[in-house]
Amino acid sequence: MNKINRKFEYALMALKYMSQKIPGELTSAKEVSDSFHTPFDATARVMQQMAQKENGLLRAEYGANGGYQISKDLARVSVLDLIEMIEGPTALVKCVGEKKGCDIQGTCNIASPLQQLNDRLNGFYENLSLKELLLEKSANSKKAELHG
Repeated sequence: MNKINRKFEYALMALKYMSQKIPGELTSAKEVSDSFHTPFDATARVMQQMAQKENGLLRAEYGANGGYQISKDLARVSVLDLIEMIEGPTALVKCVGEKKGCDIQGTCNIASPLQQLNDRLNGFYENLSLKELLLEKSANSKKAELHG
């Protein structure tokens, strides 16, 4: 339930990898796909998506020695921003994301609770930055290090 899709995983992998490089250093899609054994075409498409969208997360440099670099502070980009950049608008079920709804909309008794669940999940994703998700150790990891 609420499983993330592969394209989103590839985007996270690329961002984490790129964030650990020297600022300004370029990263190619081939470099990312080779490092993590991800399909090149899918990895390249995801990196292009992150660079092409308005307010893109990556800056692309074209040419023989081209590549991508992170162009935004990951602390200011939410997980929801990335999900919507890669997958489009989020919705758990049809009735939440589409105006026309589904076949049983007239008799459905869970449309409102599903809307509330969708709103809460989106709120959680919106309040979690990519920096928090990818770069900062969790509180549990820090505790384990202190007590380990």
